[in-house]
Amino acid sequence: MISSILLMSAVIFFAINLSWEAKHANNKIFAPLIKDLEEDTGTKEVKAKSPFSILLAGIEHGENEKYGRSDMLIVATVNPTTNKMSMVSIPRDTLVYIEGLDKEDKINHAYSNGGINWTTDTIENMLGIPIDYYVSTDFQGFQDIVDTLGGVEVDVPFTFKIQLANFEWKTYTEGPMFLEGDEALAYVRMRKKDPEGDKGRNERQKQVIQSLLSEMTNVSMITKIDDLIKDIGENVKTNIPSSDYIKLAKMYQQIKGTPIEHLQLDGTGKTIYSKEAGHDLWYFIADENSLNEVSKKLKTNLEDTTYKANSDEVKDLTIGN
Repeated sequence: MISSILLMSAVIFFAINLSWEAKHANNKIFAPLIKDLEEDTGTKEVKAKSPFSILLAGIEHGENEKYGRSDMLIVATVNPTTNKMSMVSIPRDTLVYIEGLDKEDKINHAYSNGGINWTTDTIENMLGIPIDYYVSTDFQGFQDIVDTLGGVEVDVPFTFKIQLANFEWKTYTEGPMFLEGDEALAYVRMRKKDPEGDKGRNERQKQVIQSLLSEMTNVSMITKIDDLIKDIGENVKTNIPSSDYIKLAKMYQQIKGTPIEHLQLDGTGKTIYSKEAGHDLWYFIADENSLNEVSKKLKTNLEDTTYKANSDEVKDLTIGN
């Protein structure tokens, strides 16, 4: 779900050639990380052939919460040289060490206590890779964008019934279904009734991403640009500068036909007593071997192969002579 927001924003800004409205929206969405501000320029730059990582976060806002909570966390690594993208979803209840709290806790508590900065720091420590960029969106923004695009088409894996945000019940019937914004949000968030739990939810998120991207590449989308800019400007935050949207759009056009490597973080559920809560809480305990394997694959995709590619080209030219 969230990665579609990144790609949508890139396509939108590319389509209108960074008009005044796009720049105005970017003033609302641009929010650099603390570590970005510690650099000389205060911003990062997307390089044409350099691999990079990005954190995609879905945020749920509650009453009397300063930051809200991260309900969905997806980490992706992109290698423009090899045209490869690797992606992993991190369950919201994953038990991790949060440096800001100086203790182990659920990963979504990193966001509720320290926002996106604590979240990126925690994930960097967990996966052993740098997080170069992030894109976050709240659920209202997701609903608005789906509705603005006219809804999404999905293939429901099994029949189930869940409650929507407006407390109405919705039955999802196995097979092709058309979903509006609130229905699509409930579809990608549901996990308790899925026999595969978070793994099943990740597959449904993938469906919605692909459906949204299909709508975004439709020629008729050009008439909805103004509304999409409004949706993104009000509900999305990122540390990607507007000057790099065109690069991202071109990069997406280059790799969009390449299958995404979906990595699975395996683990088990466990209840642990929480002194702060005063009762047992459910946690997802990541399997150490699985975590190491996911980390290894993400690191491999971040390896800069530009030098090797250039060396091979030189070698070929030499042989040709």
